Amino acid sequence: MCGQTETNEAFVDIKHLKKYFNVHKGLLHAVDDVTLTIPKGKTLGLVGESVCGKSTLGRVVIGLIEATGGEVLFDGEDALKFNKEQRSEFRKRAQIVFQDPFSSLNPRMSVSQLIAEPLLINKACSDKKEMDVKIKTLMDTVGLAERLATSFPHELDGGRRQRIGIARALALDPEFIVLDEPVSALDVCIQAQILNLLGDLQRDRDYTYLFISHDLSVVRYVSDEVAVMYLGQVVEKAGNTVLFKEPLHPYTQALLSAVPVIDLDNKNKRILLEGDVPSPINPPSGCRFAGRCAYRQEICQKETPTLTEIEPGHFVSCHFTRHLERHK
Repeated sequence: MCGQTETNEAFVDIKHLKKYFNVHKGLLHAVDDVTLTIPKGKTLGLVGESVCGKSTLGRVVIGLIEATGGEVLFDGEDALKFNKEQRSEFRKRAQIVFQDPFSSLNPRMSVSQLIAEPLLINKACSDKKEMDVKIKTLMDTVGLAERLATSFPHELDGGRRQRIGIARALALDPEFIVLDEPVSALDVCIQAQILNLLGDLQRDRDYTYLFISHDLSVVRYVSDEVAVMYLGQVVEKAGNTVLFKEPLHPYTQALLSAVPVIDLDNKNKRILLEGDVPSPINPPSGCRFAGRCAYRQEICQKETPTLTEIEPGHFVSCHFTRHLERHK
């Protein structure tokens, strides 16, 4: 999905964002000092293993979960400091599409009622006639037949249910949408339909997306830039083409080596990571990937690497990579 705008100015600017949870064993570092930017009309893909903090980050960014620290700037305004009235207005500008299209919908509400709900809550329509027109327009936009207006979620397949979720997200004409694993619960054919729909909407309306997924093939298809998370931290961020062609962080290299390739002459070997993932509760000092990294050195156990720009637009958080770049 490539937006039409040519500007690189950040529309969403996430600075040193943190989200910690108090649990009985200590402090769980779900999101730990994450800094990211997303230009207007572009898609940032966010990838990583399960429980690395991707979904938590998305929910904190749009205000579903309260942040522990940091800033989330939208057009220069810090959304984390909004008062109740400002936050109500902000929710119209920032929406989310959830992973499971069935559990995120009220099973007792029909398609038309589900799409109407955000319009009613925000008093977006002056009368029933305007509401009916808006619902029909939204259904047409996401490819839902008018005959399905009185159907219930359990009567529809996964693709149609996800289209309802997308219609709800579009109801208030947002500018920024968090797409949290929006196609992972769907089969391949339906995935393609939903991804094409999201791409068409972005091109037509200049939406800005944060696309969260564990599927690197999908992320490669939809994203302008890609950020890789590991245990609550971003370890690499680059343009789509650069990251998939020249990954620098050992964790990114391992992830990409696991992507199936239909090429009998492909000589790239699968990188098997050894060791266990550290606990996000009171995580160890130094690099959190060090225990699984084949290139670890003494400094990796003692000093936490920072996300550094190795080359224009390519950021990596790794002592070893920086050493190579300085001496290559």
